[in-house]
Amino acid sequence: MITEHAPDFAEALAEGGALLGLDLGTKTIGTATADAGWRFATNGTTIARGKWGRDRATLAALIAQRAIKGIVIGLPRNMDGSEGPRAQASRAYARNCAEAFALPVLLWDERWSTKSAEAAMIGQGTSRKKRAASIDSHAAAIILQGAIDRLAGGVL
Repeated sequence: MITEHAPDFAEALAEGGALLGLDLGTKTIGTATADAGWRFATNGTTIARGKWGRDRATLAALIAQRAIKGIVIGLPRNMDGSEGPRAQASRAYARNCAEAFALPVLLWDERWSTKSAEAAMIGQGTSRKKRAASIDSHAAAIILQGAIDRLAGGVL
């Protein structure tokens, strides 16, 4: 199941469970996880993006290790809400994930996630080099936190 509607995703996960958030870049994939109670998202690792077979194996190991029950993927919309090639690529990746892992997938609007992550990291005094190495996983945590806030009844 792939949806952009948080209540449908929550219904598919009525029993709760840990969630995996993904920020898909052209060269890397930022990861984040949320606890089974959907209270907080924690940034994870940044994965070098490759062919789908390699990505699938890496994600499968993470899903098994963390007992993941659902996946939240950032959907990069344009500022006017329209979708371009990157959004279509994210939709295709979501289809691959849903098929490969048989888990529900929520596509979550990720506008400003990377900018928010960068601003937070600058505010914490993170060096430019360290920001470059972990910006995607921080962006994934922002995407995932927005989704779980909505799933928990927030107004986002």
